[in-house]
Amino acid sequence: MDYIPLEKPIADLEVKISELKRLAASQAVNLDGEIADLESKAAQMRNELFSRLTPYEIAQISRHPKRPTSLDIISYICDDFIEVHGDRNFLDDKAIVTVLGKIAGISCVIIGNQKGRGTKDNITRNFGMSRPEGYRKALRLMSMAERFQLPIVTLVDTPGAYPGVGAEERGQSEAIAKNIMVMSQLRVPIVTVVTGEGGSGGALALAVANRVYMMAYSIYSVISPEGCASILMKDASKASQSAKALKLTAEDAKGLKIIDGILPEPIGGAHRSLVETSETIKAQLLSDIEELRGWTPEKLVEHRREKFTKMGQVVEKKPEKEG
Repeated sequence: MDYIPLEKPIADLEVKISELKRLAASQAVNLDGEIADLESKAAQMRNELFSRLTPYEIAQISRHPKRPTSLDIISYICDDFIEVHGDRNFLDDKAIVTVLGKIAGISCVIIGNQKGRGTKDNITRNFGMSRPEGYRKALRLMSMAERFQLPIVTLVDTPGAYPGVGAEERGQSEAIAKNIMVMSQLRVPIVTVVTGEGGSGGALALAVANRVYMMAYSIYSVISPEGCASILMKDASKASQSAKALKLTAEDAKGLKIIDGILPEPIGGAHRSLVETSETIKAQLLSDIEELRGWTPEKLVEHRREKFTKMGQVVEKKPEKEG
């Protein structure tokens, strides 16, 4: 398993545990006591570490190289699914996956940002950063969902939309804006889960939903901590300071009423157990889809519009009169 810097103390212990297990197997010696002690120590250390995470440490966990991808989750929660490719205009953007599938027998459309595993796969997936074609592919599937009255599930995990010249030439901002506009008008239930990084408009283009959730160690922000620090502080090394100011954690988003709830993760992060993580997501999706399918199309649209127009409202206090 790959580790991120904050996990190093735990990583050292887990390496020792693996070595002892190999030694016990190869030499036929009983090391159960020593292994149990180290496992207990590692579990305690993990609990302590993850009980006091900073916002920037949570950002690092949201980007963990082993964090479950959209396809990992889709493969687990769906009884059956088929991936649909291409925007029928330019190409098939592999940074977004679009799927027709069944969750516990319920037919639905699932759309998700897709990061890769390893350098080669990440280059193919463009590190989860979609070009306009990806958003247009997603829009094609959303329109199909409305036509056939299928609920829509979106899984968000992207640093943001790809800012390259080609993407801008082909209308990146227009593609994102159109997705946001159309999602606000769709007459079917929409449920979104931010599974990793929820970066800027690239995330929002898939997240105008009736229900929006974040995994416990995910982030949701207009810009990355590093980008914010580079622009406002002129120093990317101050990312930990900007992460705190950005209010990008699930707890922050819940407190600001940006999301509807927080989905728990295994101690140590979602990558510790795909099964547990996927079961949590599946249970929430089924609960919401069941509820939202009972709403009229008009209520779904009105609820979504009201939900997002309320965000960011500021109430100014009138100055107290003197005397």
